[in-house]
Amino acid sequence: MLLNIEGLACHFPVRGVFGRRIGTLRALDGVSFGVAGEEVLGIVGESGCGKSTLGKTIAGITRPVAGSVSLAGEQIVAAAAAQVPAARARLQYVYQDPSAALDPRWTLRRSLHEPLQVHTNWSQAQREAKVQEIVAAIGLPEALLDRYPHELSGGQQRRMGLARILVLAPQIIIMDEPTTGLDVSVQATVLELLRDLRRAFKLTYLVISHDIAVLSAMCDRIAVMYLGRIVEIGPTEQVLANPRHPYTRSLVASSPRIGGPRLTDNPPRPDEIAAAIDVERGCRYRMRCPIAKPACATVDPELAGEGGHDAACLYWDERPS
Repeated sequence: MLLNIEGLACHFPVRGVFGRRIGTLRALDGVSFGVAGEEVLGIVGESGCGKSTLGKTIAGITRPVAGSVSLAGEQIVAAAAAQVPAARARLQYVYQDPSAALDPRWTLRRSLHEPLQVHTNWSQAQREAKVQEIVAAIGLPEALLDRYPHELSGGQQRRMGLARILVLAPQIIIMDEPTTGLDVSVQATVLELLRDLRRAFKLTYLVISHDIAVLSAMCDRIAVMYLGRIVEIGPTEQVLANPRHPYTRSLVASSPRIGGPRLTDNPPRPDEIAAAIDVERGCRYRMRCPIAKPACATVDPELAGEGGHDAACLYWDERPS
């Protein structure tokens, strides 16, 4: 595995009146998985499940309270140590809002030069040559380099955000909702660009999204998150065609589709959505699960399965009656 995550946990205090601490939000609570070189792993789940926190913690933006992240065998993130500076160029994070990575006061040319000024000792001519090479690779004209971010469309901003991290030749790119805010035709163009860049630069992607259709189009494997935990992980086709965890079944069933049977007629009721605050023992999904049994209240299941398709459910082979 190129990227290894072991027991990653990230907790935040919940405060009430007068700033008094009333609980702990377990945004991540013991997440472990690996990503192979040149693989595309998708992370899916509803809002608040911990997807973005996972990406930011892996990238070193958020400090974990436990666990570690290793890149090519080198530990780059740990609870007791600061992020390894050299890893910043090798593992890059693409924000959900593409304009967040572009300074509105700078031209795009200056924004693309900045990473190279920080991480290399290249000359102005060397930096400019690299910038032009990357801009050509993402399919935008060089004339745009003298514009400001607000002068670009959403799709162009997305491409420039990718260019800003590609100039550093990263090994892994973490993308948070790479197609959000784009219309369908632009989404297709961006997804095709990401596929082309993956082949050209031998990239590894970690894609965070709530859109199952996007993940099914570009991911080799999918990990499903619920309240800070991964509840199912496996090859994309297997997870979507034969989901083992009840939560995954509800996600797939709720995905918009034209025709075809629904996988379940018992989706979770929205008024029973839980929160990852001081989670007690037992399965976190039991209050919404249509196949929950008494044992689910006492046992917190671990990921288990066969053929690389694992689920954290005691009764994954059962279906609601």
